[in-house]
Amino acid sequence: MEDSGTGTRPYSGKISAKVVAIAAGEAHTLVLTGDGRVYSWGRGMFGRLGTGTEADELLPVRVKLGSEEANLKVVAIAAGSYHSLALADDGSVWSWGYNIYGQLGFDGGNSAAPCLLKQFHELESPNSSTDESGSKNKGSKTICDIKAGGLVSLAIDNLGALSMWGNCPKPNGEDEVGLSYVSSFTPSPVSDLHGRTVVKVACGNEHVVALVSVGATYNKDEDLVCYSWGNNSHGQLGLGDRDGRARPQLIETFNEASPWAVYEVACGAFHTALLSRRKGPSDTLESVCWTFGIGENGQLGHGTTQNELLPKPVKELPQSVSLISVACGLFHTSVVSSAGDVWSWGMERGLGLCPDASFTGTDTGDAISPLSIFCNGSQSPKFLDPVQVACGAAHTIIVAHNGYKLWSWGRGRSGVLGNGKTVDCYTPTVVSWPPPGEDFIQEEIETKSTEDKVEEDSTEEVTEENKKLLMAMEEIKVLLEKLSVMERYASFLHGSIFGKPFQEGDIPLSLRNSGTFDIAKEWESLFESIDRTDLLRMEAVYQHMLATIKDKIMKKRVQELVNEFLQSSTSKN
Repeated sequence: MEDSGTGTRPYSGKISAKVVAIAAGEAHTLVLTGDGRVYSWGRGMFGRLGTGTEADELLPVRVKLGSEEANLKVVAIAAGSYHSLALADDGSVWSWGYNIYGQLGFDGGNSAAPCLLKQFHELESPNSSTDESGSKNKGSKTICDIKAGGLVSLAIDNLGALSMWGNCPKPNGEDEVGLSYVSSFTPSPVSDLHGRTVVKVACGNEHVVALVSVGATYNKDEDLVCYSWGNNSHGQLGLGDRDGRARPQLIETFNEASPWAVYEVACGAFHTALLSRRKGPSDTLESVCWTFGIGENGQLGHGTTQNELLPKPVKELPQSVSLISVACGLFHTSVVSSAGDVWSWGMERGLGLCPDASFTGTDTGDAISPLSIFCNGSQSPKFLDPVQVACGAAHTIIVAHNGYKLWSWGRGRSGVLGNGKTVDCYTPTVVSWPPPGEDFIQEEIETKSTEDKVEEDSTEEVTEENKKLLMAMEEIKVLLEKLSVMERYASFLHGSIFGKPFQEGDIPLSLRNSGTFDIAKEWESLFESIDRTDLLRMEAVYQHMLATIKDKIMKKRVQELVNEFLQSSTSKN
C-alpha cells in the first residue's frame, strides 16, 4: 500500500491490515488488527511473543489463540515487561510469557503460547443474561478491557470493577499500615473502588493509576477523577509525598472540583503521565500533558532533572494542540497530537535507554524538554492521521495513516523495531507492515465481485511479490543467525588476544573501506600503535599458546609411536 505522505495515491486497505491498537513491553510489541488478529515481534525470551518458542522475531508474526476451529477475534491487547495479554470477543482473557509472580493468572511456569484464564472464562457469557429491553442484567459480568504493567496484569469488567493479579500491592500486616507486594495467581477485585466505575487504568513497575467515575455509573460525557496506589519512592503517585499506598487514594489535582478533566493515563517505571483538557466551554483548544515522579533523566519534560511529587504540566508543549495519546517507557515519555505531531523527552534524546548510542556534540545527553520527532521518508514531517503511540523500555512505536502504517525508533536489538534489522535507529523507521506471508490481499480477492477481475489480476501479482519477499526475508533471517554466530566467535577470539570485548571500531580501516584484509600489514600497524604493556600481554598469550601447541604435538607423536609399536607387535605375532 502507498501512503499519502509520499504524494501518491491515499492509503487504503481492508480492515484485516488495519492496526487499531498497539502495546509495547520491555523489548517486544503487540499489534491488533481491525478483524481481531494479533501480531508480535521483538525479543522472545520467556515466551512473551506467544509464538510457541522463545526465539526473537525481527518481523511481525501472527499470534493464534486456542484452536483453529475457535476462530476467536481479539478486541484488546496489553503488554507487561515480559508478558502479554489478549481479550477475545467472547469475553475470554488469554496470557503468555513470564509468570514468576502469577501475572499470567495461574500457578505455574512461563508459557510461550497463549493460555486461557479460567477464572474469567467461568464468568457468564456476555449474551447469556439480558432483560426484556435487551440490556445486560447487573449480574451478567464479562471482561471489557485489559492492561498490563511491569509484572502485573489488570482487567476491567462491564460493571466497571477492576481486578489485579501478579505482583500486587497489599497492606503490610493486620494494622494495614505500610505496603508490601505479594504474588497473586488469581485475579482479585480492587474492593476499595467498589461503587465507582473504573474507565481506564495504567501501571508501572509497582504503581497503579486509575481514571474512575465520580459516581457509581459512568456516561461518556462525564468527567473522571484520578486515583493512585502502590510504590511511591519517587513521587510517582502524585500525592505530594513519597509514602507508598496499599489502597487507592484520590489525586487531588484531578478531583471532582478540578478545572481539568483527565482523559488518558500512562505509567513508566517510576513516573506517570496524564492528558487533560480544561472543563467547560472554551474559545481556545487547551490540551495539557501532566507528569510526576522520577525526573533524573528528563522523563518529566520540565526542563530539569528533578523529581516531582505532584502533577506538573509540561509547559514547553504547544498550547493550541489536541493531544490524543501518551506513552511512557522506562525513562522516556512520548505524546502525539491529532494533527500528527510527535514529541518525546527523557533518556538519550528522548529515545529511552538506548545502549551504545553514538550521539556527538550538541546531540548528546538526555532530553529534559520535549523534542519534535519527524516522520522520515515523507513529504510531511507529521505522522498523518495518527492512531496511537506506545513506548517500550527503549523503543517507541506510532501507528498513523488511519492504522495502515507504523513507524518505530530506539533500541533495535532482538528485532524490537519490527523492520527486519537488529540495529538501533535514532529516527523513525518504517515497520514491515503488513507482514510478508500474511495473505491479507488474498482475503480481498475472495470478497471481490466479478466486475473487479482486472483489479484481482493486479492483486495476484502483488501477492506473488509478497511470497518472493517472504522467501527473501527467510533467507535474511538465516543469514542474521549465521552473522550472530560469527559475531560471538569473533568476540571470543578478540577477547582472548586483546583482553577486551570486540567493538565495531576494532575492525581495521583497510577491511572497512575496501573489503580486503592484509593481515601482515595490519599486525605490523597494530604493534606500532599499542603500548609496551599490551605487547607484553600479547607475548604472554602467544607463549602460552605456543607451549600448549608444542605439548599437544609431543602427545600426538607419542601416541603415534605407541600405535606403530602395537601394530608392529600384532603383525609379528
